[in-house]
Amino acid sequence: MTAASPAGRALAAADSPARTAVAAVLGDSCVITGPAVVRLAALLDPGFLAGAGWDPVTWVLAPPAGHRLIRWDCSRLDARSGPSGRQAPLPVLGGSKCAVLACLRARRAGQRRQEARCAVHAGRWQAARRDDPALDECRWNRTAEPLPVTGQVNLRGLAPLVVVELLYGLQQRAMAECTSYCRFLRRLARELRQAQVSCLSELPAQDEPVRRSLVNSLLAHLGRAFADPRTEIAKDRWDLTVLGHHGWLAFTGISQRWLREAVKGWAAHDLPRRRGKQAGSRLHEIVGAMVRLSATLRAGRQDQGENPARLGRADIEAFLHRLAFLSAEGQLSAYCRVKTCQDAGRVLAEIRSLGLARPGGPAAGLADDFTLTAGDVPAKADPGEPGRDVPAEIMRQICGHLPRLEGTVSSRETRIAVELLMDTGRRPAEICTLEWDCLVRDADGTPVLVYDNAKAHRLRRRLPISEHTATLITDQKLAVRERFPATPPARLKLLPSRRLNPAGSRPITEDNLIGRHRIWLSSMGPLRRADNTEFDKTLITPYSYRHSYAQRHADAGVPIDVLRELMDHTSMDATKRYFRVGETRRRQAVDMVTAMQFDRHGNRIWRDATTLLDSEHARYAIGAVAVPYGTCAEPSNVKAGGGACPVRFRCAGCDHFRTDVSRLPDLTGYLDDLLRTRERLAATVEGIDEWARADATPAEEEITRIRRLISKIKGDITQLTDSERAAVDNAVAVVRRHRSVSSPVSLGMPAIRTPLPSPRTESLA
Repeated sequence: MTAASPAGRALAAADSPARTAVAAVLGDSCVITGPAVVRLAALLDPGFLAGAGWDPVTWVLAPPAGHRLIRWDCSRLDARSGPSGRQAPLPVLGGSKCAVLACLRARRAGQRRQEARCAVHAGRWQAARRDDPALDECRWNRTAEPLPVTGQVNLRGLAPLVVVELLYGLQQRAMAECTSYCRFLRRLARELRQAQVSCLSELPAQDEPVRRSLVNSLLAHLGRAFADPRTEIAKDRWDLTVLGHHGWLAFTGISQRWLREAVKGWAAHDLPRRRGKQAGSRLHEIVGAMVRLSATLRAGRQDQGENPARLGRADIEAFLHRLAFLSAEGQLSAYCRVKTCQDAGRVLAEIRSLGLARPGGPAAGLADDFTLTAGDVPAKADPGEPGRDVPAEIMRQICGHLPRLEGTVSSRETRIAVELLMDTGRRPAEICTLEWDCLVRDADGTPVLVYDNAKAHRLRRRLPISEHTATLITDQKLAVRERFPATPPARLKLLPSRRLNPAGSRPITEDNLIGRHRIWLSSMGPLRRADNTEFDKTLITPYSYRHSYAQRHADAGVPIDVLRELMDHTSMDATKRYFRVGETRRRQAVDMVTAMQFDRHGNRIWRDATTLLDSEHARYAIGAVAVPYGTCAEPSNVKAGGGACPVRFRCAGCDHFRTDVSRLPDLTGYLDDLLRTRERLAATVEGIDEWARADATPAEEEITRIRRLISKIKGDITQLTDSERAAVDNAVAVVRRHRSVSSPVSLGMPAIRTPLPSPRTESLA
């Protein structure tokens, strides 16, 4: 290259640091062909290049055999390395080099200078010339492939910018703990050499998924090399990584330029206020609503909606009618229709509040009536009671298939993740991202799971777990430590990915877990309910186990305030959406337990009732007030909400008192308390007057009355058949659970810690 050539003039004009940076990557003989080469060369770490075995003289990448992230591979092309598998030494460039640009071998002796090729390439040239006599020899020398060598990637014959781009992309992939393989890098180099492109982005689209993934990864890293948030938000397709999030966000579906720029302005304001992995997904949905609005304007107006000043209420009406049509045709769900209206209305309102509709803004002149009001949003359908949990009999069948999840269908990490979802009721993202050291013990030795609630931005949350779950985590920790002995524990994940994860610092992804879980369920046979009907497996997702966790604990009688803590909710209303105690079920239960209702003498009330009238249900709900062991219908006490009992809560001596079979545990506990109190006061206690002792001592008549009432209730239960007794037990469980949900108030009675319910309790019995 002469000094008078453009490349030579660029080299002469370049300053000393630029020369040094380029020389360290491409050698002293390479000329600077543009500013991009200089800028990328300056971003390359000499330590990375040295560790990866890059030779700036020969342009050959020869990583050592033990490199963690740029790995050798024993493909068919690498057979020349011999049985030892050792890397072939790099040849030394000299005056007798093969005329093929990418070849580093010596030319065959006795050849004329213009035909100077090595023996292999001389034979290949002769064969190619026979097939195509008009073949351009100079181009053939530039594009011919070198002889492949195990553990080496020859980049000779590529443009300097392409070489620097490849090296920079590999460096960034290594920083992201992504593994690259020499076999695929050699294939990519061959395609680049054949295409003779000046930069990586000019390479034609790849068909093979692995190579396409590699090229896309390299291009993504190159796009971020000099990215800046200010320049990124000016584009019509955003790389959200540059903006601190994940994925991409495209505005190209919005055809009106003013609307596209206004939505981009809104998104630039909204994005920094979001957190978590799902921020990009939510923005996709909102931008999708504006794409639908754009399509309506484009199809329904002669000017295609390009002039914001001419838009008005009629255009909003057309948009609403279009959504109604799509919903009626089944092309848009009712939920999506509601969300589209809400999102579009929000963006249009905030476009104005951000000043984007003022003079000089992208939406300047936008009419005030071009907006969606609250009345424009369709009413949400009543979702009914929660029902996303997996029935107990189906859960037992699923647990029986857990061993098949590891090995034949997926990895150990997927099986552990599914078991933890079942046992702990955490969200899939919370389980996937568990740290290696996520298991601790309380002061009393009980195991606790430490996790991050990223959705609510509450970190280091603590969840009591069973010893079975603790053992599961402990075994997984040992397996991970054995797999990654060199990685510090602080960098390890409990569920490390099996792909592109040499250090164990990358967890399995939520999307991968969902996909593997779906494959596993599909591989099972039919799942059948207790009545032998088939359960729809498509209703079961990893998130379903969170609903099952809540339902399981609610069925076990866990009070809703405790369940709210277990679910890590701030609102009790959110917890109520996770388990079923529906009105139909409650009413059936009330019918059954009320049919076994007793007065204070133990006489049955409504003995022949099978169902209550609506008026009786209302009276049951509001015509009485709850007392510790039943209900009270005394009018003044009911009016005072239970705080004005005329006989000081001597319920056993009052005809207004009612109880039923669901109160039997409370009555039994009350009797035990009366007996304990009587024995304690019967002992010698100094400093108490006899009248006070007598007043505080439970009356024998009260004890007798409570004993008789308990005996009457138990006697009625013993007269039931087995099926009737089972039905009563289920009804009692529903009523008591609803009672704890409606009135989660402690009466100050002592309680014992019960074992945590498990989805596999019955299946392991």
